[in-house]
Amino acid sequence: MADGRGDRKFPAFPFQPYSIQIDFMNALYSSLDRGGISMLESPTGTGKTLSIICSALQWLADQKEKQKYLPSNPDQNGSSGDQPNSDDEPDWIRNFVVTKNDKVDDRKPTKKKYGVAIGKAEKRKNGESRKNLSSRSAEDKDIPTARKIDNVQKNDAGEELDEKEFLLEEYQSEDEEIGGVGRSKRKVGGVSVSSSSEEDDNQSDNEDEEGRLKVYFCSRTHSQLSQFVKELKKTSFASDMKVVCLGSRKNFCINEDVLKLGNSTSINERCLELQKNKKTEASKVKNLCTGGTARRTKATSGCPMLRKHKLQRQFKDQLSQQGAMDIEDLVHLGHSIGTCPYYGSRSMASVADLVILPYQSLLSKSSRDSLGLNLKNSVVIIDEAHNLADSLISMYDAKITSSQLEDVYFHLKSYLEKFHNLLGHGNRRYIQTLVVITQGFLQTLNEDCKDRASCPEDAGKFSNAKLLSDSSMAINDFLFELNIDNINFLKLLNYVKESNIIHKVSGYGSKLSTQQTDNMLNNNRAVGEDESTLSSFRALADMLLSLTYKNGDGRIIISRARTTASGLQGGYIKYVMLTGEKIFSEVADEAHAVILAGGTLQPVEETRERLFPWLPLDQLNFFSCNHIVPRESILPVAVSRGPTGRFVDFSYTSRSSPAVIEELGLLICNLVTVVPKGIVVFFSSFDYEGQIYNAWNASGILDRIKKKKRVFREPRKSNEVELVLKEYKETIGDPSSSRDLKSSTLNGAVLLAVVGGKVSEGINFSDGMGRCIVMVGLPYPNPSDIELVERIKHIDSLGDSNLSTPKFSVMDENDGGDAQTGFQILRSCGQKGKAYYENLCMKAVNQSIGRAIRHIGDYAAILLVDKRYALNPSKGSHPHPTNKLPKWIKDSFVPSTDSYGEVHRLLHQFFKFNKK
Repeated sequence: MADGRGDRKFPAFPFQPYSIQIDFMNALYSSLDRGGISMLESPTGTGKTLSIICSALQWLADQKEKQKYLPSNPDQNGSSGDQPNSDDEPDWIRNFVVTKNDKVDDRKPTKKKYGVAIGKAEKRKNGESRKNLSSRSAEDKDIPTARKIDNVQKNDAGEELDEKEFLLEEYQSEDEEIGGVGRSKRKVGGVSVSSSSEEDDNQSDNEDEEGRLKVYFCSRTHSQLSQFVKELKKTSFASDMKVVCLGSRKNFCINEDVLKLGNSTSINERCLELQKNKKTEASKVKNLCTGGTARRTKATSGCPMLRKHKLQRQFKDQLSQQGAMDIEDLVHLGHSIGTCPYYGSRSMASVADLVILPYQSLLSKSSRDSLGLNLKNSVVIIDEAHNLADSLISMYDAKITSSQLEDVYFHLKSYLEKFHNLLGHGNRRYIQTLVVITQGFLQTLNEDCKDRASCPEDAGKFSNAKLLSDSSMAINDFLFELNIDNINFLKLLNYVKESNIIHKVSGYGSKLSTQQTDNMLNNNRAVGEDESTLSSFRALADMLLSLTYKNGDGRIIISRARTTASGLQGGYIKYVMLTGEKIFSEVADEAHAVILAGGTLQPVEETRERLFPWLPLDQLNFFSCNHIVPRESILPVAVSRGPTGRFVDFSYTSRSSPAVIEELGLLICNLVTVVPKGIVVFFSSFDYEGQIYNAWNASGILDRIKKKKRVFREPRKSNEVELVLKEYKETIGDPSSSRDLKSSTLNGAVLLAVVGGKVSEGINFSDGMGRCIVMVGLPYPNPSDIELVERIKHIDSLGDSNLSTPKFSVMDENDGGDAQTGFQILRSCGQKGKAYYENLCMKAVNQSIGRAIRHIGDYAAILLVDKRYALNPSKGSHPHPTNKLPKWIKDSFVPSTDSYGEVHRLLHQFFKFNKK
């Protein structure tokens, strides 16, 4: 279809596009032509996803057509380097291993990449450490090796076999420039080449990868990815393009024994363990590359879903034939064939034209390396990018709890005591270093706050224990305080990776725990702590990695144990990443174009300054369009008074007032009489929603609401949300489905939801499911959250803040308790810090209220219930929260009303008009 701009057409669009959809597709196409970073904003419900598909894939198809007439250049659209190897891939994918037939000089340093994003490590006082940890002495020649264990006498043969299983191989550390790269002797000479059973397939895949221009589309949740595939299937690209959808093991796994573990971490660990528990058959073949011999292996995985290689090939063939499939489709295909859809789908990524995947898989460097994703000269489209900066940096956070530290410390000490005389010098030294670090972490968590200089001087003024027991510091300060600043963490991390110590120590600990029914690990466990030893070691490794980042990139949070209403809450140490610039640049520098798309991307300046400050604002390509629905289909109103005439104020000091809670209840009682079908009410937190619900239930207000509409509540557990929404939707369509009351009196339902919950982020309330959206208060984040405070302080330090800033409405509160310190910090911040805090609130509001209008024939009322939403003419020069509402809402916004009666009249007229 012609778009009015030359001959550019988007024939795959399945309907006659609206003018704003044509404008959006043209803007995206032009952005891809230009390359670089672009931001494209289109309100929810305007067909944004379909427009992205038809424009981006049309551009891709056009580029492929042009390449047919260009001279062949293997380096044009892909990297000629080796594809990254994944440590967690089954061996049958990469099981053609060159063996050391001829003598290999093991004195030659082996240079390897660490495979983790460490940034440029800031110079610290660890030069002495590097010398100590990299130097080798003459005594190393006499290190006992695994081969000498046979000379050690044991009580019985079985015990000796156990020690052979858990004893570490001899580890040698080389003198290399940056920390050295150590290696276990079993690693010498081993390099990976293509699999024998898959050799032809993998070779062609890699060649295809190097010359293949592709589009990567990522979004925050798996449900959003499924929605993308659903829209893709409406177009011809679903069958014309090679498409693959990637996801987590938890969403893909079909091994029932593994799925029963429940949480993602346990599922990941069990999957990796099963890859190690395999049988291998080998046969020697000639290696033409080295002139020696190679071992052709057929590795049978410990997972029953990966034992038959031909089933994986069948899975790939079916995926190629059937076209675009979402995660649910892929899982169904895996079940029907009897093979793993997780590894089956990721093996197709190299040959795909379109790769659909979650944020974590694309934006995390370690995940990209694990999946073998090559962004060179490709297109990256990041949807739902309104909170991209915070989502990106959170991927690089690291946290270890006190119970995990106790777990690691106990197992390391037990292992060292058992094998001390059998371990080589290198292994002993590194294990002792890990013991020292773990012990230091534990001592930090167990210290009394009053003895620490980092504790606030006026901590005694506040009643809440959270601020008393939480503190933060820079990385270098943390290292100096624990007296571990002389440790070379790069070498230590490499040792953890190369030596396999995590699995050796964990395995021995598991064996030991079966013999000891009473040990220190069973005591003083905090509520809800994960007791997996493997998880504990991985948490420690993540924490060690964070200590290699630049000093100014993040902060160390120290939170000590405290007693809460739910029981003992254990202490923890957490690294909080604060800057996303270098992380984002790794993607932007590789890709041909990076597109940030979303319903509400403004303020643009904040995103630019946090993710790509090197790009001048006037050179950033930004596009924004209005909504497709007419103004008459939207009724946004600021509600400052309830039915009794009382002001509604949900600020921190007022929101728990019985009068305010009652006034809100009376408001909902009136709304259920005038609003047809569904009403969705958003609260700032689950705790506050629970407080409101209990108060209404006790006062009888809830019974009054139920006489008109059935009441549903968003569950805290995300896996229960779908069932609640199903019942809510059925009630909207058929009020007689209610089990609570007589059907003749019901007219739809009310859903009590939470800002930031699953309902507010990815659920669409089109038509009758969301005829009225009620936003209760302004959902500002908790100012007592020390991580939030650190982010605000960091953002405020970006550039020169304007100190003569206007006063925000949230700062007018005179709060006490745990929020007081947070508000003091906010008041002392400059423009950028305060703006960020308000942006967090209004982005959450915009996300929630945007759930309603989903197509051109839809209509809904939006009530912003709080006196702070109403415009005050006397403060017209001050910034106001409603200034950050989307343009399509501001154009119809009713900023103030004299009474609730006026609101009720507006609602009656609105629904009467749109019902026609």
